[in-house]
Amino acid sequence: MSKEKMSTKIKPLQSTDIPAWDAYVHAHPQATLYHLSGWKNIIEKTYGHKTYYLMVIKNTPQPPTNSSNPMNSNNSMNPSNSIVGLLPLVHLKHFLFGNSLISIPFFDLGGTLADSEETEKALLSEAINLAQELKVNSIELRHTQPLSWLNKINSSNSSNPTTPSNSSNPINPINTLTIVTKSQKVRMLLHLPQSSEILMKSFKSKLRSQINKPMKEGLYSKVGGSELLEDYYHVFCINMRDLGSPVHSKKLIRHVLEEFPDKSRIVIVYKDNQPVACSFVVSFKETLENPWASALRKYSDLSPNMLLYWTMLKYACENGLKYFDFGRSSPGEGTYKFKEQWGARPKPLYWHYISLDGQPLDADASEKSKFEKAIHYWQKLPVPVTKILGPMIRKHIGL
Repeated sequence: MSKEKMSTKIKPLQSTDIPAWDAYVHAHPQATLYHLSGWKNIIEKTYGHKTYYLMVIKNTPQPPTNSSNPMNSNNSMNPSNSIVGLLPLVHLKHFLFGNSLISIPFFDLGGTLADSEETEKALLSEAINLAQELKVNSIELRHTQPLSWLNKINSSNSSNPTTPSNSSNPINPINTLTIVTKSQKVRMLLHLPQSSEILMKSFKSKLRSQINKPMKEGLYSKVGGSELLEDYYHVFCINMRDLGSPVHSKKLIRHVLEEFPDKSRIVIVYKDNQPVACSFVVSFKETLENPWASALRKYSDLSPNMLLYWTMLKYACENGLKYFDFGRSSPGEGTYKFKEQWGARPKPLYWHYISLDGQPLDADASEKSKFEKAIHYWQKLPVPVTKILGPMIRKHIGL
């Protein structure tokens, strides 16, 4: 065990490490789109947040060279570096919205990615050291699989809060943490068949008629890239204002398109050449992710969102993808039922909140309820004003 520790080190991601980092992500069975190194560049360029992408390197000794060959005689071992774990972290600091390290903000997924529990613990210990240097209040890790050992530590701390320490055997900082795991939200995933025709036939007749309705009303869809960005942002801004939520910067969408040109697409639904619904998708491995979708309320009677989602599902099938991720929902709510009607099934999300300032973490508190008045007033603002103010606020909100 000690020998393995001696041959392992944690280092920050450098530009020369990017190919190895992304190769590790693509090979790891629990990896998500948001573990890719490209998000570091996207978030830094868009909002200027400090990012800390940590990687664990294991030095694997190589066999010595053939001593019979005088040109190769060398008694030393040639180390070969390999990644055995990583953790992307983004620092969000604001007097109103908090001071946290998040993996990663603005999206549902992230967290540690490692080959072993020992490596996960090493990454978290390093994150704690970093957090203490930055004087942050909390660390937030967003996982598709829970860190079960983390909850065991928290349970142990609750039953034995005063663990003695001595200088010869200091306490691991992980063992003194206050942790809350939030799992009320789910990720809605649809397993796709081999073709869109098979998928359409699998739907109930009511759903098929809802998909056909907007097309009968003359609505049509397009799938493209940056040429659709203005139409996308027009719908996105109006919908976010109507929801009472500050809108993301247009630069965020543009930078994702630039970072993943072969994987990201914009989908627009039009009525009389006017954009009425939009979505943004990015493919990763066998899954098409949909982080943002919007539709204009004034056209809701034409059901443009039904054509929007059908276009995304059709695109996924035609490009050989096996899953469509509808995104985060709360079981029983309207968005959950909307996604469920397409055949999507819930997959739990595990968001680990780790307190560093000794303050209790209320993982059950509704973020929306905290800003209920602000939401009400935001809905009354003119859209051009929200385009200016929205990104200035949204950059500090980790959700």
